[in-house]
Amino acid sequence: MTQSLSFCLDYDYLHDLAEKNCQSYAQAKPFPHIVMDNFLPEGVLEQILQEFPKPGEINWQKFDAAAEKKLASTSELQMGEATRFLLYQLNSSMFVRFLEKLTGISGIIPDPHFQGGGLHQIEKGGFLKMHVDFNKHKDLGLDRRLNLLIYLNKDWQEEYGGHFELWDRDMTHCVKKVLPIFNRCVVFSTSDFSYHGHPDPLTCPEGRTRKSLALYYYSNGRPAEEVSNAHSTVFLARPGDNLNSKSSSVPLKTVVKKFIPPIIFEIRQAMKKK
Repeated sequence: MTQSLSFCLDYDYLHDLAEKNCQSYAQAKPFPHIVMDNFLPEGVLEQILQEFPKPGEINWQKFDAAAEKKLASTSELQMGEATRFLLYQLNSSMFVRFLEKLTGISGIIPDPHFQGGGLHQIEKGGFLKMHVDFNKHKDLGLDRRLNLLIYLNKDWQEEYGGHFELWDRDMTHCVKKVLPIFNRCVVFSTSDFSYHGHPDPLTCPEGRTRKSLALYYYSNGRPAEEVSNAHSTVFLARPGDNLNSKSSSVPLKTVVKKFIPPIIFEIRQAMKKK
């Protein structure tokens, strides 16, 4: 290391931010969320942007299917020092307390493994169709409750696309669109009905990409009305989209199982085996 890394979180700032926005977070439609601009000191994200790896610089996990076309990091060892240090801060006790106050969710547990999170990058033509996220941590068995996204796209224009979309519970229409501009942070509650994504192909100039940091937070248990069987990411088509179980990499059984009460599903599966 040629320079020291500065702790960038401020308790008073986070406390005031949570106090100011907790009510609007809970009341947001189509599901609890918040969009915060100028979220972190700009110099911190400038460092992150400088060391953000290009598409060919690391061994990215590549998703290339009808439902998603994107790049994702697979290890914190692929990240620069400033990026790792920021992610560790966003998993800290201070930041978890901020999230609990902001969202009203108690007992939040960060993910030191950054499973599914870390660095995300989408090249021109890429997308992530509407979906709900996997709901259990693969290794820890915890319930996924929150997503936090921080965008790193300077001078991003409306015509480049890449909007983050939040859709209604019945997947009939988009309720909110968020342009992924630099230092914009989105936090939202995840459930079996928090449909979100970047569904339209990216139209940015050649050589530019849509960059973001993603962190996911968990709890040991969740409200009874949100409990369902464990499932992986489940894609759902917008009106006019043509997605099927093969192209989305999600077995049809997973989609069906997610919406059927556990006891009924188990009885049906037992009958099939007879």
